[in-house]
Amino acid sequence: MTAVAPQPAVRPHHRVFRVPGVYPVQRDTWLLADVLRAELTDHGCGPGRSCRVLELGAGAGALSVVAAGVPCTEVTAVDLSRRALLSTRINAVRHGRRVRVRRGDLTAPVAGERFDLVVSNPPYVPAETDELPDHGLARAFDGGRDGRAVLDRVCDEAPRVLTAGGRLLVVHSAFNDPELTVRRLEERGLTAEVVARHEHPYGPVLTARSALLQERGLARPDQRTEQLVVVRAQAPA
Repeated sequence: MTAVAPQPAVRPHHRVFRVPGVYPVQRDTWLLADVLRAELTDHGCGPGRSCRVLELGAGAGALSVVAAGVPCTEVTAVDLSRRALLSTRINAVRHGRRVRVRRGDLTAPVAGERFDLVVSNPPYVPAETDELPDHGLARAFDGGRDGRAVLDRVCDEAPRVLTAGGRLLVVHSAFNDPELTVRRLEERGLTAEVVARHEHPYGPVLTARSALLQERGLARPDQRTEQLVVVRAQAPA
């Protein structure tokens, strides 16, 4: 795999409105937003060619708002949380962007549709058990014991809604084994690679789970930083 140069610093203090109970936008979202914007600008939409974009697990809708700011995009945001979708609507209006929202589980609300680009920042933090929370902030970051419970579903479902030559962008932690993400997507007929990396200090959630990460051999005893990665995959043309 081609080596990936470190990415420019992301914008951890950029403010996005959110209804109480919706997880705040953080560094992983802004890293993915930079890759998303470049993907749409350099290889996606333009005069005479509209581009359909789908965000899975929209949260406050920051990625949808970024995508909708690129000319010739048609953006759909999906989330299970009504509060998340309300936050998405509000952020779209505040920025003068048009975003279609759909409530449901990953690709279920858009079954039968096809998109040129799917983008996702799924829950991926390793947790005590594989039982996923069904409410509260933890639903936005708990990913089961290995952090891949939702991530693997994104890898499985996203290819089904891509157009020929369509692309998937997904961000997660190096704790979740990026090479496994690449292999899983390749098994579904896509070409895939890591296209961005960013090292940053633990936030409150990882700080609280640092002992858990050490027990599972994912982190060193003195480790207090996490590497984020963005994986890009493309369907056959």
